[in-house]
Amino acid sequence: MDGPSTHAGGTAPVPPVRALANRLYYLTAACFFLYLFVYYWTAEGGPALLALVLVPVTFVLYTLDELRKGEFYPRLPAVASAVLGGLYIAASLAVAVYMFVEYEEIGTVRAGVWSATDLTMGSLMALLILEYTRRRHMALFVLNIVLILYAVYGSVVPGMFFHPGLSWERIATAMSVEMATGVFSNLPQLALTLIGSFILVLAALRAFGCVDSILRASKQIAVRSPHALPQSAVLGSMAVGTVSGSGAANAITVGSATIPAMIGAGMPRQVASAIETASSLGGQLMPPVMGIAAFLMAEFLGRSYFDVVARGYAPAIVFYASVSVSVFLLSTRYRAGLGRVVAERMRWFDWMNMAAFIAVVGGLIGIMAVMHLAPMFAALYVFIAVGSALVAAHVIAVVRAPDRPWRQLAQTGGRFLDFFAEMTADLTLLLATLSIMTGALVITGVPTKVGSLLIAAAGVNLAAMVIVAFFFGALLGMGLPPAPTYIITALVIAPPIIKVGVDPWVVHFFAFFVAVWGEVTPPTSISAAVTAKIANTSFMWTLFHALLICVGLFTLMAGVFTRPELVLEPGLAQIGAMLMILIATIGVIFSMQAQFSDRQAIDVPARLLLGAIALVALLHPDRQLAWLACGSIGLFVGYWVLRRRAAPVRAPSHAS
Repeated sequence: MDGPSTHAGGTAPVPPVRALANRLYYLTAACFFLYLFVYYWTAEGGPALLALVLVPVTFVLYTLDELRKGEFYPRLPAVASAVLGGLYIAASLAVAVYMFVEYEEIGTVRAGVWSATDLTMGSLMALLILEYTRRRHMALFVLNIVLILYAVYGSVVPGMFFHPGLSWERIATAMSVEMATGVFSNLPQLALTLIGSFILVLAALRAFGCVDSILRASKQIAVRSPHALPQSAVLGSMAVGTVSGSGAANAITVGSATIPAMIGAGMPRQVASAIETASSLGGQLMPPVMGIAAFLMAEFLGRSYFDVVARGYAPAIVFYASVSVSVFLLSTRYRAGLGRVVAERMRWFDWMNMAAFIAVVGGLIGIMAVMHLAPMFAALYVFIAVGSALVAAHVIAVVRAPDRPWRQLAQTGGRFLDFFAEMTADLTLLLATLSIMTGALVITGVPTKVGSLLIAAAGVNLAAMVIVAFFFGALLGMGLPPAPTYIITALVIAPPIIKVGVDPWVVHFFAFFVAVWGEVTPPTSISAAVTAKIANTSFMWTLFHALLICVGLFTLMAGVFTRPELVLEPGLAQIGAMLMILIATIGVIFSMQAQFSDRQAIDVPARLLLGAIALVALLHPDRQLAWLACGSIGLFVGYWVLRRRAAPVRAPSHAS
């Protein structure tokens, strides 16, 4: 819990300002956790009051975290940085206190006719959020500034995007005290309530070393067969994805173990990094977190979180199964040498952590599906049950240990506060940033205008509309992370496509897939940057190979329209659509990566034929013909398996 108490070398003491910031950070984090825990138990005051009080507190946590790490305006002198940090903290606390005291007046008596003090306090918080955005998410900051300027000076914009322009006072209210938009609106409320309750569970698992235990378990798999080593990256990322919901987190935690092992076993560097990039991408798709998209989608559609998660498992299974098949085909090209892969022994706490992990996933699904409890309460009860069991087990272990290392238990508590406070605060500030952006979009009518352009450009031809929508979302994904890409894409493309008769579930999952695909496009593919760095290879070659492995994401984008049962309603129809899309995806993968003959004159036509059959299985509206195509794909795959058994595995010429 003494976090950053020394410099990197571990010898020199930390400056007093950083030491003080560290203590204040843990004190604030503890109060933040207790306040939210009580809210999750009682829901007292409602989400609006919670956001008014705690959004400023999340900025305090962010500032203290930067100060304790020595990253708060590092170019300034230490004294100036500390003074500026103190001013930010004082301003944030002033906003929190004012909003708490004046909550009833702001929401009822002065609603629509806010006082100058209301606007000043609200605008101050919006400016602090924008400063956070400038430091953490420059692309979002630039986009927000452009949208705000457009909202004020829309009268100088020609064409259909002309509007009379809004006053700065109107902008200030929309970005702050109006609870429908701005930094206290539904999105930051969602981060503090529903998402925060799930982060509570995930933080407990991470604090007790669940991710490390998952990695040890994946190494146990890796030593079983030549193909199991790269598959351990897929399985490890899938497991970690249920905990983190982050592609970058997957890449760092799993990739740091699997990428060096794959390279050591003879896998080319760019292929090893691409396998981990593709596997880590599934962290954005894997329930229950789904890279926070599940929570956002539930908010957009006005449905429960469980409704989204129940539909999200089928696409995630299609993606990970297709990645696994693609990785298997890649692994058959290289002679595996697993001599350097050493499985770590699973200790008692590893098995306990794995049991806790299974209990968390199963408990969340069971409580929401069987007991029909609200997700926030389900997460709270699972946290109490699993957290208590983990604490009790570790207390018993400490008592039985000869040296009784109580300090380790205290450090676990510190890690929990660290994970929970940092993840919740950062996510709340990010969603507050996105609220500024969505507010600017809504009050200027941009979604309606872009929707009109979509309809005008594509008419009522659904395929053309989907292609235009894909390029719109892909363009956004090149500069923005998945969450804002999903929000903007859903705001802009959903209304016109729904208007021509497409089910909202289909449209929103399509927008979600497009946003996830943006994670493997330059320049914002953090996962690819991380894995390329670990493998010491080319970023662009990593992306190229990752796109080939992620072909399942493309088939999901098409399949959600041609086989809408995939996301319309959980049940047998969903399973049938999932199997059909999966088989079609496997056909596409085999047509791209498998070899059916040593003679090119036979191999190329066979692969082209298989690709055509796979497209029929994926796209043709006649289900009987589609299932016949699936059977044909099975024959191709069966022939490849029989042929491969008699063929030697080609050894790679190099691993660079």
